[in-house]
Amino acid sequence: MNIKSANTELYTASELGEKLGVSARTLRFYETKELINPTRVGNRRIYNYQDNARMTLILRGKRIGFSLDEIKEFLDLYDADPSQVKQIKLLHAGVMQRIEQLRQQQQDINLTLSELEDIHQATTQTLQKL
Repeated sequence: MNIKSANTELYTASELGEKLGVSARTLRFYETKELINPTRVGNRRIYNYQDNARMTLILRGKRIGFSLDEIKEFLDLYDADPSQVKQIKLLHAGVMQRIEQLRQQQQDINLTLSELEDIHQATTQTLQKL
């Protein structure tokens, strides 16, 4: 379908899914979570530029570790606040929190790797003695 007119693009589920690298089932999942709201023509879903943009933000949010609830809150603020001040503040706070979580995970991983390397060295020495 992929119809272009008046600076809008319309997509079928399979077209938008292919463009975004997700399945049509994934799009339906986000629809059930009320994160996107495609137009229906009969029993077909038609996605527009706004659905595409929202899905891009959803997928980015998931990739960097935000929950669906956090993403929904962010998208809802975008729709409700034309100045986007609340949205930017929420995003800023969320990003800082996620950075701290990742830094803590990085420290935990480094500690675990160090412990595993010590165990590996000890077991290697034990095996050499046997």
